[in-house]
Amino acid sequence: MDLQQRLEVLIAPPLDGLGYELVRVVLQGRTRPTLQIMAERKDGNGMTVDDCADISRSVSALLDVEDPIQGEYVLEVSSPGIDRPLTRSKDFVSWAGHEAKVETLAPVDGRKRFRGKLLGLDSDGRVKILTETGEVAMDMADIKSAKLVLTDELVDAVTKGPEGQG
Repeated sequence: MDLQQRLEVLIAPPLDGLGYELVRVVLQGRTRPTLQIMAERKDGNGMTVDDCADISRSVSALLDVEDPIQGEYVLEVSSPGIDRPLTRSKDFVSWAGHEAKVETLAPVDGRKRFRGKLLGLDSDGRVKILTETGEVAMDMADIKSAKLVLTDELVDAVTKGPEGQG
């Protein structure tokens, strides 16, 4: 298990207990790394500054005890935002119908970058996206990064709350 996975396994349960879902954990930088934790409320309400502060306090205490990161680092807690990253299978299902950008680790149908309408998951659990050249399916493990594209439709869906998604 690499450090990134270890951090996810360490951080997700306490967040769950506080009423949050872990969206993404990223440790980046070398001289003074930044640990970015992205979370959202399980009740579907928007994240507040107080939510981020609660997560920060909880995770800071946990990381002080477990000490998985060598040396000093900066802890950054945020919400996914409107043009959120898509990191979990459920994200691709919840946000089906919206435009997304997806980059793969290896070429799929001769390409690594795709932009189009999310179609959810196929029966094999692969992510489906409708691009200008047709429908493409890719394994979650092959996705390097994916995020929603800011559109008027996305803004409308987000401002209507959780029932406005997808």
